[in-house]
Amino acid sequence: MKSRFKWLATLVALFTCLGIGANFSLNEVSAKKDDGTLKVAMEANYQPYNWTQTNDANDAVPIEGSKEYANGYDVKIAKIIGQKLHRKVEVVKTEWDGLLPALTSGKADLIIAGMSPTAEREKAINFSQPYRNSTFVVITKLNSRYANAKKLTDFKGAKLTAQQGTFHYDLIKQLKGAKRQPAMRDFAAMRQSLISGTIDGYVAEDTESTSFKMVDPDIKSIPVSKMAGFHATKEESVTSIGIAKPNKALLKSVNQILATIPQAKRVRLMTEAVKQQPKTDSDKKGKKTKSEPWLISMWRQYGGMILNGIGMTLLLASVGTIAGFFIGLAVGIVRTIPTPTTSGKRWLLKFVNWLLSVYIEIFRGTPMMVQAAVIYYGIAQFWHLNIDRTVAALIIVSINTGAYLAEIIRGGIISTPEGQFEAASALGMTHNQRMWHIILPQAIKNCLPSITNEFIVNIKDTSVLSIISVSELFFVGSTIASQTFKFFPTYLTISAIYLILTFTITRIFNLIEKHLQGSKNYNLMANQVQVGTPKDMEAKN
Repeated sequence: MKSRFKWLATLVALFTCLGIGANFSLNEVSAKKDDGTLKVAMEANYQPYNWTQTNDANDAVPIEGSKEYANGYDVKIAKIIGQKLHRKVEVVKTEWDGLLPALTSGKADLIIAGMSPTAEREKAINFSQPYRNSTFVVITKLNSRYANAKKLTDFKGAKLTAQQGTFHYDLIKQLKGAKRQPAMRDFAAMRQSLISGTIDGYVAEDTESTSFKMVDPDIKSIPVSKMAGFHATKEESVTSIGIAKPNKALLKSVNQILATIPQAKRVRLMTEAVKQQPKTDSDKKGKKTKSEPWLISMWRQYGGMILNGIGMTLLLASVGTIAGFFIGLAVGIVRTIPTPTTSGKRWLLKFVNWLLSVYIEIFRGTPMMVQAAVIYYGIAQFWHLNIDRTVAALIIVSINTGAYLAEIIRGGIISTPEGQFEAASALGMTHNQRMWHIILPQAIKNCLPSITNEFIVNIKDTSVLSIISVSELFFVGSTIASQTFKFFPTYLTISAIYLILTFTITRIFNLIEKHLQGSKNYNLMANQVQVGTPKDMEAKN
């Protein structure tokens, strides 16, 4: 029996090796919650307020579930609060859209991310007293036709945008005649769009222009806050710390601590943050280095992050495909069970098939990104179960893959010639024996190309898990691009890595598939009697 299922052992061994090979990324799995830790949610991708770096230089703080660190003005404010509360600061790195869910679900204690206390947000969370005041600018190119704008109407015809989910986007309405473009996900996308010329500018705070200009002197900021007719409320002009509604005590403590930080110190902290933000021509300690090719510079500075991202991507894809295969195998077998003769078993089987159909339709009919947000944030918010983001990602990929493979394997089973079922029945085999010894070995072998394709899809689709801030390859690439301002070469490098991964996996599975097909040089008529050539038979006669 062992030799009969050698092909299955080969597949399992391959997947297991890939999972073990990616095991170095298991440092993403966070430790148990520590009551002495102050968890602060931020993008860690919005210089000079916050950014990601590979070491703890300049008193950076660790990012939860990774070997990376966060720094910036927001981090410096968080450290002051943590010291006063006698709690160690740990950053929960989360995309902008995930900040509020992270706080309301209990995955973070505070949001310190340059967030303004707008009326809409105050319906969901509480805000502290402001920790920074800001003015607004339109960031454009130095040679743009709008670079010398003096009044609001000078932006007529300009293609402008702002970050999605912020009031900055609404401020564009005050620039009469400007053409509002779709809001963008983050500042990295807006910077790239400005550099490539797809937009004429974007609305942001003055600190964004200061940060951007340090790495790209060919940009210009136009202070629209000083133009006649421009209006922004006090709430829109300040940034505050977000705190969950039930946590009144923490809100009171944060306000008391902020009151002890003088304005001069806040200005000094921001000045330090601007000077300390990552630069592409610096070494790991932030010192200037000699000019060198950008690719070498990127790997020297961010190579560890990229390798961790590759490992996490392989871990999610391999473990998700293994678990999804067995889920799909079980579902596919159940959905092909013959109709029982007794009414009780018949109704039970119908009910189970209905449940499995619902499972398949839901997970095949909704995007994995939505599933990730619902499972990761929804379970924490409604059932108060704080699942680690890596564990959540593994669950999401596994059940999503299982839904697709269930139909693939079911198709492989029902496509097996009916004569083989009949022959097995004639030999007195039970349904389980027919499936295990006759049908499944052929069905799974025939499904191998589709299983390979699903593995390839999983490698690429792990990128959508950035919604819950899993540090897979794409998420790491986005962080590097936004901090180096080298968008095209960074994403080109990430694309090349994806291509290498998928190409390699495809070739490995092609070899396995070829091996499983066996030798085609055999004689169907050969038996124990017919073992010689016709001439040999004549010689014997």
